[in-house]
Amino acid sequence: MATLRVPEVVPSPTQDCEKLREAVQGLGTDEKAIIWILGHRNASQRKKIRETYQQLYNESLIDRLYSELSGDFRNAVILWTTDPPERDAKLANEALKAKKKGMKQLQVIVEIACASSPNHLQEVRQAYCSLFDCSLEEDIVSAVSQPLRKILVAVASSYRYDKELVDMNVADSEAAKLHEAIKSNKLDQDDISLILSTRNFHQLRATFACYKQSFGNSIDQDIKSCGNGDLESLLRMVIKCIDTPEKHFAKVIGAAIIGFGTDEDSLTRAIVARAEIDTMKIRGEYFNIFKTNLDAAVTGDTSGDYKDFLMTLLGARI
Repeated sequence: MATLRVPEVVPSPTQDCEKLREAVQGLGTDEKAIIWILGHRNASQRKKIRETYQQLYNESLIDRLYSELSGDFRNAVILWTTDPPERDAKLANEALKAKKKGMKQLQVIVEIACASSPNHLQEVRQAYCSLFDCSLEEDIVSAVSQPLRKILVAVASSYRYDKELVDMNVADSEAAKLHEAIKSNKLDQDDISLILSTRNFHQLRATFACYKQSFGNSIDQDIKSCGNGDLESLLRMVIKCIDTPEKHFAKVIGAAIIGFGTDEDSLTRAIVARAEIDTMKIRGEYFNIFKTNLDAAVTGDTSGDYKDFLMTLLGARI
């Protein structure tokens, strides 16, 4: 359900690097060539391009792009060209080092921990240690206060089973445990963080379905009825990223472009992170939620090479 368009016949990494070299050398920069090449290559192809560029020209492609491009276009291209685990490790570090750490910053951690595969999360943790000489969990502990710290450390340190395995007896039992904790307004209870951080995604979706079937409301609705504090918001975000990540990212994009001004960082992160995963589903959810076309919304709120690059990742023919 990705929107990334990779050509049937892909040039060799050497050919791509030669074209990219031409695009960044001499007077001016050929942004269209950069968009055309990098915007139509998947993660493994981009990795080979980075490695080949370093071998051929003895310089980092990322560094060269940084020096040649600017603004939101530069940020988007560099996020896209960076190896995904390294990209997410850097995004997590930026969020945790921000002076103000509200839900907008913490949602970056939740997305990485709960809307990514278990293998990707493990690679992000490894990249984080390599880049910043400490663990992701250590930085969460030092940057985030309780009770939010407890749930964030739990989901960020998890290593879930990555296959579709569901036990309906466990789903019924754990739905009841979650309901008891929520009904008692004890949202920081160990049962909640333990269930949300240890069960595989398929098991948790079955548990959420059992919850609604058994108790009438969705788990999201019942948590919302407990209040509108940070813990309630964080738990609802965790559940949304596990249950329906496409709805979460549709809302992230909507919040980024609807209203006064544009939150380019959130818009870029959502499209770059999901272009190889589920942007087709996000497009459908965006229409269901906002009753308008995602592509038209992005085109109407961005411009120039930045717009062309995002639209390329969304599958448009630029």
